[in-house]
Amino acid sequence: MGKRTQHPIVNTLINLISRRLITALALFSGTGLLIVFTNIQSSKGFTIIPEYVYSDLIISLPSSLPKSHPLPPTLAQWQDKTNSGDYFSQVTTTQVGYLVWSQFPIRVYVEPPKAVSEKQAQAWVNAVLQGVQEWSTYLPLTIVEQPEIADITIVRKAPPLQISPDSNIPRARSAQTTYELYTSNNVLSHRFTILLSPSQTGEYIQAAARHEFGHALGIWGHSPLQTDALYFSQVRNPPSISPRDVNTLKRVYEQPTTLGWSLVDNSAT
Repeated sequence: MGKRTQHPIVNTLINLISRRLITALALFSGTGLLIVFTNIQSSKGFTIIPEYVYSDLIISLPSSLPKSHPLPPTLAQWQDKTNSGDYFSQVTTTQVGYLVWSQFPIRVYVEPPKAVSEKQAQAWVNAVLQGVQEWSTYLPLTIVEQPEIADITIVRKAPPLQISPDSNIPRARSAQTTYELYTSNNVLSHRFTILLSPSQTGEYIQAAARHEFGHALGIWGHSPLQTDALYFSQVRNPPSISPRDVNTLKRVYEQPTTLGWSLVDNSAT
């Protein structure tokens, strides 16, 4: 056996990420009932930051690197007795594969709002946590109090205005979910930030958290049906997590990814 070496492309990737110039993508969804610009979407129901923003960081990884992780027991045990189908075809892969978590429990930090009363802040946090914890049936989650260790951070903050592709008029959005890539112990990892607009009130806070958290768990796309939590826009009576949502999540976790695997190429020995 010869000396273990790293693939030159892997070396390049490590160097780029070590400069902390992180590839960031965003999935924008208008989940607020009172936001009238929720239909400003791409043909697949979401918008990705244009490629020229991060083109200097896109690296062609060796095709042998992406592979599937074992299914988490909670998803492996899931069986849809209703045969409801899924919307996996609407889920977009990324330059590193599907956005699959492989280390559990997933650590979630909900930032307490500071611009409202303590009572209002607690009500907002409780509503967000209700939406988040609905997903714990399907993937192990834990709530943490230290933002620096969180895998997913949720903040009560208005997302940046969105410019429509066919006009220069800025549009309001009710939520934004973004992720970034980083390395830890030579393993490629990711983390998410979710912004929920302060305009959300009542049950729509919980609904928005439920929807955006589905993106953060790996459903990087939208459902075309109003009965699914990941429907591309908010409806008057927000649905709970549907069998189609879970079927889609399970299919995502069966897919290959570079996330969670070592960046060392063991093929050259």
